[in-house]
Amino acid sequence: MAERNHTVVTEFVLLGFTQNPKLQVVLLVIFLFIYLLTLVGNLTLATLIKMDSRLHTPMYFFISNLALLDVSYTTILTSSTLMTLQAARKAILFTECALQFFFLCIALTCECYLLGVMAYDRFMAICNPLLYTVIMSTRFCMTLVLGSYLVSCLNAVVQTIFIFRLSFCHSNVINHFFCDVPPLLKLSCSDTRTTELVHFTCTAVVVTSTLLIILVSYIYIVVAILKINSSKGQRKAFSTCTSHLAAIFIFYGTGSFMYLRPSSKYLMDYDKIISLFYTYVIPMLNPLIYSMRNKEVKEAFTRMLGRKMCS
Repeated sequence: MAERNHTVVTEFVLLGFTQNPKLQVVLLVIFLFIYLLTLVGNLTLATLIKMDSRLHTPMYFFISNLALLDVSYTTILTSSTLMTLQAARKAILFTECALQFFFLCIALTCECYLLGVMAYDRFMAICNPLLYTVIMSTRFCMTLVLGSYLVSCLNAVVQTIFIFRLSFCHSNVINHFFCDVPPLLKLSCSDTRTTELVHFTCTAVVVTSTLLIILVSYIYIVVAILKINSSKGQRKAFSTCTSHLAAIFIFYGTGSFMYLRPSSKYLMDYDKIISLFYTYVIPMLNPLIYSMRNKEVKEAFTRMLGRKMCS
């Protein structure tokens, strides 16, 4: 028994959502539908921004990057989720699990920083309109995006090293639909206190720094909007921020609840449901959030449809 307990784990088994075959078929259809909606919505939005010169502004540059990021990590997740719903053997290699976590960590961290960058962009547009085009130049916008990816890669490298250097010798069954921190920590048979501290610190730094940028930006934005004498002007200024604020509340609310808790508070069955929001629901809703209340996007979409019909 002692020898078996200390066998090195070379693969993990993902339990997914259910072992009921009928329910698995229903969930398979639902997840495929969500993935297709996410794919079509985000790629359409990114293509629209690329094709329409009127949308070649910093705000839409960041939105297009966010759309491509959503497509990337939803694609990574969908492959393992569908495997847990249709494959007879739901195994993922140790290295594949580490790579999946690494890329997801990059994507989720980068999404945090892009939301912060977009808040700064709205601050510049509303509070410094005369200097907006000078400060938010193409080069500066690209620097902000590249900087977000570099910080995200650093965070992912640190967390991946600390999590996957742990020993997994009691079990290789992950009660989740992808390789996430809480179930991996529960499986480890080594001391996880240092890893938990590193994970909490890295996550807290990312969330705190980006939320601070967002909070400060929106304090200045609200003060600037309240100084506008026209109620119509106030509504127009607020409307440019509502979609961004909606995305922030959903993403940070579910993400913070998942990762800024002690490991003793993790309840895998509930956590799987919460994970769905920031892994599937938000990427699916982002194209709607950024286009439904956006007149420029609607007009660009109408123009693109008009060109297609004419051709």
